[in-house]
Amino acid sequence: MDWSINTLPLPEYVELGVHSLSGLLWTLLFLFLWHCYRIGSDLPIPGHAGKLKSSSRRSMISRSGVCMGTKCSARSKLSRSDQIAPFISMETAKDEEQGQGYLTPVLSHALFPAQASAEAKKLYAALQEYAKRYSWVGMGRIHKGLREQVRLNDLSTIQKPHLFFLPDVPSVPFFPRDAHRHDIEVLEANYPAILAEFQAVYQRGTDSKSGWTCLGPKSQAVFPLYSAGVCVAENCRSCLSTYRTLLSLRTFINSNSLGSAGFWLLGPGAILGSSYGMTNTRLRCHLGLQTPTSCELVVGGEPQCWSEGHCLLLDDSFLHTISHKGPPESGPRVILSVDLWHPNVAAAERQALDYMFTPDL
Repeated sequence: MDWSINTLPLPEYVELGVHSLSGLLWTLLFLFLWHCYRIGSDLPIPGHAGKLKSSSRRSMISRSGVCMGTKCSARSKLSRSDQIAPFISMETAKDEEQGQGYLTPVLSHALFPAQASAEAKKLYAALQEYAKRYSWVGMGRIHKGLREQVRLNDLSTIQKPHLFFLPDVPSVPFFPRDAHRHDIEVLEANYPAILAEFQAVYQRGTDSKSGWTCLGPKSQAVFPLYSAGVCVAENCRSCLSTYRTLLSLRTFINSNSLGSAGFWLLGPGAILGSSYGMTNTRLRCHLGLQTPTSCELVVGGEPQCWSEGHCLLLDDSFLHTISHKGPPESGPRVILSVDLWHPNVAAAERQALDYMFTPDL
């Protein structure tokens, strides 16, 4: 008996063709990717697993299982912010004391302290506006710092910036050169040109008509190149090499009111009493131009002396004192002071601080 393949009863799927089989494979691939996505989206955030599980469970109940008949009391009680962020849970006092997680203050519903100063409330409003335009991501420390500024002002401490304190920033009175090696090397390499430009503007006189600002008796004066984040155009035109050097620095604060740069004079016999700087988000770099041996800088109880052609990197949010105890013939102490970002301030935080402390033009 002769058999032929044509006489065999083939199943229907053999006749589906190549195109139908390809479509089936694509469908299976799509279902596999969707399954992976759902599993990944349900993973808890490290350190917040318990909160996310409880809050997500409450959110699911409030969204799906509460509506009965024609009434839906739970849905009507949800505010707009709750509907947008259903997984946000309240921070506990224990979390706040331990300082767990930078995102905790941002994601909580805790109210801003009522006893905060007008300046702190203004900065908080600016932070909210920034977050609406961009994102809350990375704003945890700034939010926490604004809320805790009131408590900081009441403390007696060796480090107490009077305008803004960024928490959890490692800091010491004097920083090593490696913290800003590139910018320090650029400044020191241009020391001869910077010194020559200072001497040129100093010989014209230190009055206001020559671009100087007198800060007090005994030859305390500053020739600003940047003042509170604003370029002093006339002075920069008089010191083009110094101006170009500033622009070549990677961490120079020139976009907000926390940053300044200029020549600072301190006459013989002058002592600047103990004070705090505005913020711990910056470091001040002092390039010595004329440094008599009788000059001293004490930051956080640590004394240092300037050296001509070399930089000192300090955190002026620590209590600091400056003195020039030399005789009149020793001449003024002269430095180029430049404000640089603290190396521990992240790029997102720098952008937010630029927005919050926009210079008053």
